[in-house]
Amino acid sequence: MYAIIKTGGKQFKVSVGDEIYVEKLDKDAGDAVEFETLMVGEDGKITMGGAVTGKVVKNGKQKKVIVYKMKAKKNYRRKKGHRQPYTKVVIETIA
Repeated sequence: MYAIIKTGGKQFKVSVGDEIYVEKLDKDAGDAVEFETLMVGEDGKITMGGAVTGKVVKNGKQKKVIVYKMKAKKNYRRKKGHRQPYTKVVIETIA
């Protein structure tokens, strides 16, 4: 059994026990979270809607991405770093 869920502007194909990294949610570790379900598939049958629940494992930040801008011969250089926050979720049930 699998489901297509939508969160953080992205869609994920999940099944029970999967660990997914989603855009940061306002939940603490150990909290339950419910996702908007687009469709559920089982044994070749597809149904629309349903409910997918998961458990937040942790919140964190990804590796740093360096953004560097430079214009040759103009003495223009800008260096910035960015760490995108995420939430790690384990899928528990698909109904």
